[in-house]
Amino acid sequence: MDDATIRFTVDGIEIEAVAGQTVIEACDAAGIYIPRLCHHPDLAPAGQCRVCTCTINGRNGAACVTPAMQGMVVENETKPLNDDRRAIIEMLFVEGNHPCVYCVASGDCELQALGYRLGLDAPKQPYLWPGRPLDTTHPDIILDHDRCILCSRCIRASRMEDGKTVFGFEGRGIAMRLNVDAQGGLGETQMAAIDRAASVCPVACIVIKRDSYKVPNGKRRFDVSPIGSDIEAKRMPRT
Repeated sequence: MDDATIRFTVDGIEIEAVAGQTVIEACDAAGIYIPRLCHHPDLAPAGQCRVCTCTINGRNGAACVTPAMQGMVVENETKPLNDDRRAIIEMLFVEGNHPCVYCVASGDCELQALGYRLGLDAPKQPYLWPGRPLDTTHPDIILDHDRCILCSRCIRASRMEDGKTVFGFEGRGIAMRLNVDAQGGLGETQMAAIDRAASVCPVACIVIKRDSYKVPNGKRRFDVSPIGSDIEAKRMPRT
C-alpha cells in the first residue's frame, strides 16, 4: 500500500481504493456489488436514482457520487437499505408501464433484474398506467416513454459521449418526462442507432428496431446470471 491508497470498510470488510474513486467504483473493483440504476461505469455519476444509497459514517448518501475516504465506514447490505431500494424499484414499476412478460428487454432489463435480486415479487402500490406516447418517428430507434425511469443515462451519454444534445428532462415531480430536442420527435434529431446514448438505457425505453431478439429469451444477460454477479465474481476464491 502506498500513500495514495485509501482504506475503508464495507459491511465490515476492509477494501482499498485509489484517490479520486467513488465508493461505488472502489466497491466494484473490490468485488462488492452495490445496487444501482442511474450509474454506468462509462458515464459521469449523477446521483439520480438513489438506489445505490448506503449508510456512510452513519449518514445515508449515494455511493456513486461519494468519494472514497480513508477510514470511512460503509454499510451496504442491510435490511433497511434493501427495503428502501425495493421501495424505489416498486415505485418505478407502478409509475411506468413495465410488462416484463412480453417486454423486448426481458432478461436484459436492469429494473427487472434488480426486482428479482431484491425480492420484489409483485408491487403492492397501485399502478398509475400513465399511457405516455410511443415515439416511432426514427427509422432505426423506438422511444417508449412508458418504460422510461428518468435515470438520465441517455442524456449524459448523448452530451458527453456523442457530442449531441438529443435528450433532456422537462417538467417536475410526477410530471417529469424525457424529451428530445426536436418538435417532430426522435426522427428529427441527430440521434443515430450507433450512438452511445442508444445503448446505455437500463430498461426498454430506447430500443433499436430489428435488433430486439438477436439474443433469445432465456439466454440474455440476467437470464444467465443475476445482476451484480459479474462484480461479485471478483471476490470468488480462485481454484
